[in-house]
Amino acid sequence: MSDLPESVFLNPVWHSLRGPHRQLAIDGGDACRYPADVTPFAALAEPSAAAVWQLLQLLEPDDPVWIIDAGTPRVPEIIYQGSLLCLQMVLSPRAALHAPAGPGIEIVPLGAANAAEMVALTDVAFPGFFRSATYKMGAYFGVRAADGLLIAMAGERLRLEGYPEMSGICTHPAHRGKGLARQLIVHLAALHRNQGLVSWLQVSATNANAIALYHGVGFETARSVMLQRISRAGHPKHEDHTKRADHTKRADHTKRAA
Repeated sequence: MSDLPESVFLNPVWHSLRGPHRQLAIDGGDACRYPADVTPFAALAEPSAAAVWQLLQLLEPDDPVWIIDAGTPRVPEIIYQGSLLCLQMVLSPRAALHAPAGPGIEIVPLGAANAAEMVALTDVAFPGFFRSATYKMGAYFGVRAADGLLIAMAGERLRLEGYPEMSGICTHPAHRGKGLARQLIVHLAALHRNQGLVSWLQVSATNANAIALYHGVGFETARSVMLQRISRAGHPKHEDHTKRADHTKRADHTKRAA
Protein backbone atom coordinates (compact mmCIF):
# COMPACT_ATOMS: atom_id res chain seq x y z
CA MET A 1 0.00 0.00 0.00
CA SER A 2 1.16 3.57 -0.68
CA ASP A 3 -1.24 6.43 -0.07
CA LEU A 4 1.68 8.83 0.31
CA PRO A 5 2.37 10.29 -3.16
CA GLU A 6 5.99 9.83 -4.19
CA SER A 7 6.12 13.29 -5.77
CA VAL A 8 5.94 14.74 -2.26
CA PHE A 9 7.01 12.03 0.17
CA LEU A 10 10.35 11.18 -1.41
CA ASN A 11 11.36 14.71 -0.36
CA PRO A 12 9.02 15.57 2.53
CA VAL A 13 11.26 18.08 4.31
CA TRP A 14 11.54 20.19 1.15
CA HIS A 15 7.78 20.22 0.59
CA SER A 16 7.09 20.96 4.25
CA LEU A 17 9.45 23.95 4.24
CA ARG A 18 8.15 25.14 0.88
CA GLY A 19 4.55 24.66 2.01
CA PRO A 20 2.85 24.80 5.43
CA HIS A 21 6.13 25.36 7.32
CA ARG A 22 7.51 28.08 5.06
CA GLN A 23 7.54 30.48 8.02
CA LEU A 24 10.15 28.25 9.69
CA ALA A 25 12.39 27.84 6.64
CA ILE A 26 15.99 29.00 6.41
CA ASP A 27 16.21 29.38 2.65
CA GLY A 28 19.30 28.79 0.55
CA GLY A 29 17.80 28.67 -2.94
CA ASP A 30 17.82 25.01 -3.96
CA ALA A 31 18.52 24.07 -0.34
CA CYS A 32 16.66 24.81 2.86
CA ARG A 33 16.62 23.74 6.47
CA TYR A 34 14.80 24.16 9.76
CA PRO A 35 16.40 26.31 12.47
CA ALA A 36 18.70 24.28 14.69
CA ASP A 37 16.48 24.79 17.74
CA VAL A 38 13.43 23.47 15.85
CA THR A 39 14.59 20.21 14.26
CA PRO A 40 17.79 18.86 12.64
CA PHE A 41 16.37 18.44 9.12
CA ALA A 42 17.42 19.96 5.82
CA ALA A 43 16.53 19.31 2.19
CA LEU A 44 17.58 19.83 -1.41
CA ALA A 45 15.29 20.68 -4.32
CA GLU A 46 17.14 17.98 -6.24
CA PRO A 47 20.28 15.90 -5.64
CA SER A 48 22.61 18.17 -7.62
CA ALA A 49 26.08 19.52 -6.92
CA ALA A 50 24.76 23.09 -7.07
CA ALA A 51 22.12 22.35 -4.44
CA VAL A 52 24.73 20.70 -2.20
CA TRP A 53 26.89 23.84 -2.39
CA GLN A 54 23.88 25.94 -1.40
CA LEU A 55 23.15 23.61 1.51
CA LEU A 56 26.78 23.92 2.61
CA GLN A 57 26.24 27.63 3.28
CA LEU A 58 23.44 26.77 5.73
CA LEU A 59 25.54 24.39 7.83
CA GLU A 60 27.98 24.78 10.70
CA PRO A 61 30.70 22.32 11.83
CA ASP A 62 28.97 21.59 15.16
CA ASP A 63 25.43 21.49 13.77
CA PRO A 64 24.70 18.18 12.01
CA VAL A 65 21.45 17.79 10.06
CA TRP A 66 19.61 14.90 8.43
CA ILE A 67 18.74 14.84 4.73
CA ILE A 68 17.07 12.21 2.59
CA ASP A 69 19.79 10.47 0.59
CA ALA A 70 18.57 10.24 -2.99
CA GLY A 71 21.94 9.86 -4.70
CA THR A 72 23.16 13.21 -3.41
CA PRO A 73 26.62 14.12 -4.78
CA ARG A 74 29.34 14.01 -2.14
CA VAL A 75 31.74 16.91 -1.63
CA PRO A 76 34.81 17.00 0.64
CA GLU A 77 33.51 20.05 2.52
CA ILE A 78 30.72 17.94 4.05
CA ILE A 79 31.29 15.25 6.67
CA TYR A 80 29.04 12.21 6.30
CA GLN A 81 28.39 10.91 9.79
CA GLY A 82 26.03 8.02 9.28
CA SER A 83 22.75 6.85 7.81
CA LEU A 84 19.38 5.67 9.07
CA LEU A 85 16.91 3.54 7.14
CA CYS A 86 13.36 4.61 7.93
CA LEU A 87 9.90 3.40 7.04
CA GLN A 88 7.21 5.86 6.02
CA MET A 89 3.88 4.62 7.35
CA VAL A 90 0.38 5.95 6.66
CA LEU A 91 -2.76 5.46 8.73
CA SER A 92 -5.28 3.34 6.87
CA PRO A 93 -8.68 5.03 6.41
CA ARG A 94 -10.13 1.72 7.60
CA ALA A 95 -8.43 1.97 11.01
CA ALA A 96 -11.06 1.98 13.76
CA LEU A 97 -9.00 4.15 16.15
CA HIS A 98 -10.08 2.34 19.30
CA ALA A 99 -8.32 3.25 22.52
CA PRO A 100 -7.11 0.27 24.59
CA ALA A 101 -9.41 -1.14 27.24
CA GLY A 102 -8.84 0.02 30.80
CA PRO A 103 -9.12 3.21 32.83
CA GLY A 104 -9.05 6.43 30.85
CA ILE A 105 -6.15 8.82 31.08
CA GLU A 106 -6.06 12.58 30.93
CA ILE A 107 -4.43 13.83 27.75
CA VAL A 108 -3.23 17.43 28.05
CA PRO A 109 -1.97 19.87 25.40
CA LEU A 110 1.72 20.80 25.47
CA GLY A 111 3.44 23.92 24.18
CA ALA A 112 6.19 26.48 24.73
CA ALA A 113 5.91 26.40 28.53
CA ASN A 114 6.56 22.64 28.46
CA ALA A 115 9.51 22.67 26.04
CA ALA A 116 12.20 21.70 28.55
CA GLU A 117 10.34 18.68 29.92
CA MET A 118 9.39 17.58 26.39
CA VAL A 119 13.07 17.62 25.41
CA ALA A 120 13.99 15.71 28.57
CA LEU A 121 11.41 12.99 27.88
CA THR A 122 12.25 12.53 24.19
CA ASP A 123 15.99 12.47 24.93
CA VAL A 124 15.36 9.18 26.73
CA ALA A 125 14.06 7.61 23.51
CA PHE A 126 15.76 9.43 20.61
CA PRO A 127 18.35 11.99 21.77
CA GLY A 128 18.87 15.07 19.64
CA PHE A 129 15.80 14.96 17.42
CA PHE A 130 13.45 16.97 19.65
CA ARG A 131 14.72 20.48 20.33
CA SER A 132 13.70 23.45 22.48
CA ALA A 133 11.50 24.93 19.73
CA THR A 134 10.21 21.75 18.09
CA TYR A 135 6.81 22.51 19.60
CA LYS A 136 6.44 25.23 16.92
CA MET A 137 6.00 22.53 14.26
CA GLY A 138 2.51 21.51 15.34
CA ALA A 139 0.23 20.30 18.11
CA TYR A 140 1.63 18.22 20.97
CA PHE A 141 -0.13 16.27 23.68
CA GLY A 142 1.05 14.47 26.79
CA VAL A 143 0.18 12.40 29.83
CA ARG A 144 1.37 13.21 33.33
CA ALA A 145 1.94 10.98 36.34
CA ALA A 146 0.20 11.68 39.64
CA ASP A 147 3.17 13.81 40.72
CA GLY A 148 2.93 15.96 37.58
CA LEU A 149 5.89 14.40 35.74
CA LEU A 150 5.47 14.23 31.96
CA ILE A 151 5.61 10.50 31.22
CA ALA A 152 4.32 10.17 27.63
CA MET A 153 3.80 12.42 24.62
CA ALA A 154 3.08 12.58 20.90
CA GLY A 155 2.69 15.37 18.38
CA GLU A 156 3.25 16.70 14.89
CA ARG A 157 6.49 17.38 13.04
CA LEU A 158 6.64 17.79 9.24
CA ARG A 159 3.53 19.35 7.73
CA LEU A 160 2.53 18.61 4.15
CA GLU A 161 -0.69 19.73 2.51
CA GLY A 162 -3.29 17.37 3.97
CA TYR A 163 -0.65 15.16 5.63
CA PRO A 164 0.57 16.01 9.15
CA GLU A 165 3.41 13.78 10.35
CA MET A 166 3.13 12.21 13.79
CA SER A 167 6.34 12.39 15.78
CA GLY A 168 7.79 12.69 19.26
CA ILE A 169 5.92 9.53 20.27
CA CYS A 170 7.50 8.23 23.45
CA THR A 171 6.86 6.95 26.96
CA HIS A 172 9.14 7.13 29.98
CA PRO A 173 10.69 3.67 30.56
CA ALA A 174 9.13 3.43 34.03
CA HIS A 175 5.63 3.77 32.57
CA ARG A 176 5.78 1.59 29.47
CA GLY A 177 3.30 -1.24 28.99
CA LYS A 178 0.30 0.86 30.05
CA GLY A 179 -0.91 1.74 26.55
CA LEU A 180 -0.11 5.44 26.95
CA ALA A 181 1.57 5.87 23.57
CA ARG A 182 -1.29 4.10 21.81
CA GLN A 183 -3.88 6.34 23.44
CA LEU A 184 -1.94 9.44 22.44
CA ILE A 185 -1.61 8.19 18.85
CA VAL A 186 -5.34 7.45 18.66
CA HIS A 187 -6.12 10.87 20.13
CA LEU A 188 -3.98 12.68 17.56
CA ALA A 189 -5.16 10.49 14.68
CA ALA A 190 -8.80 11.20 15.56
CA LEU A 191 -8.10 14.94 15.49
CA HIS A 192 -6.51 14.57 12.06
CA ARG A 193 -9.36 12.49 10.70
CA ASN A 194 -11.96 14.96 11.98
CA GLN A 195 -10.15 17.68 10.02
CA GLY A 196 -10.01 15.56 6.86
CA LEU A 197 -6.26 15.00 7.22
CA VAL A 198 -4.22 11.82 6.70
CA SER A 199 -1.84 10.83 9.51
CA TRP A 200 1.60 9.46 8.65
CA LEU A 201 4.91 8.93 10.40
CA GLN A 202 8.52 7.86 9.93
CA VAL A 203 10.18 5.23 12.08
CA SER A 204 13.56 3.53 12.13
CA ALA A 205 13.34 0.27 10.18
CA THR A 206 15.01 -1.52 13.12
CA ASN A 207 12.56 -0.30 15.77
CA ALA A 208 10.45 -3.46 15.85
CA ASN A 209 8.46 -2.52 18.96
CA ALA A 210 7.38 0.85 17.56
CA ILE A 211 6.53 -0.65 14.16
CA ALA A 212 4.37 -3.29 15.86
CA LEU A 213 2.58 -0.56 17.84
CA TYR A 214 1.88 1.46 14.70
CA HIS A 215 0.63 -1.60 12.82
CA GLY A 216 -1.66 -2.32 15.77
CA VAL A 217 -3.22 1.14 15.53
CA GLY A 218 -3.78 0.74 11.79
CA PHE A 219 -0.71 2.21 10.10
CA GLU A 220 0.56 0.52 6.96
CA THR A 221 4.03 0.75 5.43
CA ALA A 222 4.20 2.93 2.34
CA ARG A 223 7.93 2.85 1.53
CA SER A 224 11.41 3.06 2.98
CA VAL A 225 13.72 6.08 2.78
CA MET A 226 17.37 6.49 3.71
CA LEU A 227 18.35 9.44 5.90
CA GLN A 228 21.93 10.73 5.90
CA ARG A 229 23.44 12.65 8.83
CA ILE A 230 25.82 15.34 7.62
CA SER A 231 27.68 18.36 8.93
CA ARG A 232 30.00 21.01 7.60
CA ALA A 233 33.72 20.29 7.76
CA GLY A 234 35.43 22.31 10.47
CA HIS A 235 36.62 25.41 8.68
CA PRO A 236 35.07 28.89 8.41
CA LYS A 237 32.47 29.55 5.75
CA HIS A 238 34.48 32.36 4.14
CA GLU A 239 37.09 29.81 3.04
CA ASP A 240 34.49 28.15 0.84
CA HIS A 241 33.47 31.48 -0.67
CA THR A 242 37.13 32.21 -1.40
CA LYS A 243 37.64 28.75 -2.85
CA ARG A 244 34.62 29.04 -5.09
CA ALA A 245 35.64 32.54 -6.20
CA ASP A 246 39.11 31.21 -7.00
CA HIS A 247 37.62 28.34 -9.02
CA THR A 248 35.47 30.84 -10.92
CA LYS A 249 38.44 33.12 -11.68
CA ARG A 250 40.49 30.21 -12.98
CA ALA A 251 37.60 29.00 -15.10
CA ASP A 252 37.09 32.48 -16.55
CA HIS A 253 40.82 32.79 -17.25
CA THR A 254 40.86 29.42 -19.01
CA LYS A 255 37.82 30.41 -21.06
CA ARG A 256 39.45 33.68 -22.15
CA ALA A 257 42.69 31.87 -22.98
CA ALA A 258 40.79 29.39 -25.11
